[in-house]
Amino acid sequence: MSEFESGQIIDGRYRVLHRLGAGGMADVYLAQDEQLDRQVALKLLHRRFAEDPGFVERFRREAQAAASLQHPNVVSVFDRGSFEGTYYIAMEYLEGRTLKRLIREEAPLETGRAIDLTVQMLKAARFAHRRGVIHRDLKPHNVIVDDNDHVKVTDFGIARAGASDMTETGSIMGTAQYLSPEQAQGHAVSAPSDLYSIGIVLYEMLTGRVPFDGESPVSIALKHVSEAPVPPSQINPEIPSALEQVVLWALNKDPGDRPADADQFILALEQVREALAAAPGEVTASMQAIAGGAVVPAASYPATTVLPAAAASAYGGAAPPYERDRLDRYDEDPRYDRGRPVWPWILGLLVVLLLAGGGVAAYLLTRPQKVRVPPVVFLQLAQARNQVENAGFTPNPFPQPSNYPVNEVIAQSPLGNARVKAGSTVTLTYSTGPGDTTVPTVQGLTLDAAKAQIRQNGLKVSRVLRQTSTSIAQGQVIGTQPGAGASESKGTGIVILLSTGEALPYVVGDTLGDAQAALTQFTNQGTPLNVRYQTTTTAQPDTVISQDPAAQKPLPRNGSITLVVAKAPDTVKVPRVVGETPGAALNTLSGLNLNVNQIQYPTRNPNLVGLVMKQYPTSNMTVKKGTVINLYVGVARNGTGTQTIPTIPTTPPPASTTTTPTTTTPTTTT
Repeated sequence: MSEFESGQIIDGRYRVLHRLGAGGMADVYLAQDEQLDRQVALKLLHRRFAEDPGFVERFRREAQAAASLQHPNVVSVFDRGSFEGTYYIAMEYLEGRTLKRLIREEAPLETGRAIDLTVQMLKAARFAHRRGVIHRDLKPHNVIVDDNDHVKVTDFGIARAGASDMTETGSIMGTAQYLSPEQAQGHAVSAPSDLYSIGIVLYEMLTGRVPFDGESPVSIALKHVSEAPVPPSQINPEIPSALEQVVLWALNKDPGDRPADADQFILALEQVREALAAAPGEVTASMQAIAGGAVVPAASYPATTVLPAAAASAYGGAAPPYERDRLDRYDEDPRYDRGRPVWPWILGLLVVLLLAGGGVAAYLLTRPQKVRVPPVVFLQLAQARNQVENAGFTPNPFPQPSNYPVNEVIAQSPLGNARVKAGSTVTLTYSTGPGDTTVPTVQGLTLDAAKAQIRQNGLKVSRVLRQTSTSIAQGQVIGTQPGAGASESKGTGIVILLSTGEALPYVVGDTLGDAQAALTQFTNQGTPLNVRYQTTTTAQPDTVISQDPAAQKPLPRNGSITLVVAKAPDTVKVPRVVGETPGAALNTLSGLNLNVNQIQYPTRNPNLVGLVMKQYPTSNMTVKKGTVINLYVGVARNGTGTQTIPTIPTTPPPASTTTTPTTTTPTTTT
């Protein structure tokens, strides 16, 4: 049961229609503004947080920050106030779905559509940044998309405006899978921090997965700080290389290596869009992005030292050794989609390392200086070698058949602009021209049939990667790496991507109705959906508290889905109604599913006539719903005779199925 019922009037103005959703801090209701005759989204802070000054400050700041941002891509805030011990924000009501739901249902998105949605997010961020507001929790859950793909960004609950930053000792605010590295480390955030989060969202739109995931928010945060994201083309080979480089540019660990502002990010994406329009269906490598006043190839904006797919055959056709153990761990688990304290864990880990011996501290003090790797992709091999040597690195040329011009560098590892130890080896993958065979099209084939087809073309299978798919049935091939039609030398190892079927969406925390809607694609195919209720006080009633199978896991053949849904306890604490009128007491108790029995209670005090003088069960007693509460209502004592005072019982009356109040008249003697 929701905290506010349909028809209830909030602050004398907003009539509740129904609940739209629930969050960790607040519930959101659809309400009718009776003054302006329009529908609004009413966000009400949970009462248990209303007494916490920190939560109230965060809620207040959300309203203040968002109200100052009037932009077509930002949700408008109309009003704020307090009501019955809690606080509310009245916002623009938007018909549509969250970007997270869109990704669940449709990812990977078509390239142009992903770019368009991202540009709209960036325009909202640009508008906020120019006014000194950093969102700090940009994620697809906070983006609403309507039927025309118009984007609106919401939830400025942990936004920072100027110097009025609210801090929490030892707490990092934000969602683990979308945190920037500096935010994960507890450092100050700035506009590039939001751009990093938008880069994560773009990565997820293009691949259907987030780049970093783990068993806990701490492990995810550590990956943001120290691990390289897998290039998105290794998950979705259809992603153009130019767009991939823009994504990786935004995911640099160092904020200074990302786009300087939203305008740079937008410009790079628009140039990718123009290049793709000029050469539809081709992987564009000539897109240029603006950085530091110079025009540099987009491929020079890396995030890490991940080896591109084009150079994978340097390791026998497989991924580089340092990536092999991570290729199967891309599934997102939004259980950790909450702001949680992670800095104490990171600090504790560092303390343990330092206590392990002085060698760790010595290393941190004497570790080699890191130098920026020059970007040399698309240069001729001789020119690229000279630049790499002049920067103090050792070039390692590696030949690779491709459709690019002969001797043109088509990939490098580490990627351009990455910071690595001086003197490191830089692998330069250069084109030897078209190979003497091509990778066959094996999508939709069984694994055995795909292997046979690849071998017939003079190639070999180096590895089979199993991935979930929304379009390819379980046991069939999704594609290959390199992709179909790629020109390769005979004997080159090919990676086969094998479908494990469609992954289950994450529905924990959703209402039962929303969860059933998200699982419709499975139930329509005949998969049984079992719902089991569990009494709890730690979750909102009618919300999913667990699911089996877990999210992002394929559904077993002939399997079923089980949802455990929260149910409110069948007991309730009796409130104090002494001193109230019988009508007011009846309303209070009826709202808690308690029944009422009125008993007249003689009194000589005229101020108590017509009021509840006593009650039983007394306040704070725990009883079953449906229990009859005796209310002793004051009546004037008859001055000409003696009236018997009703006896108050000492044990609670049994639960009743009726809510009709009754009145008992005490015996009178004269």
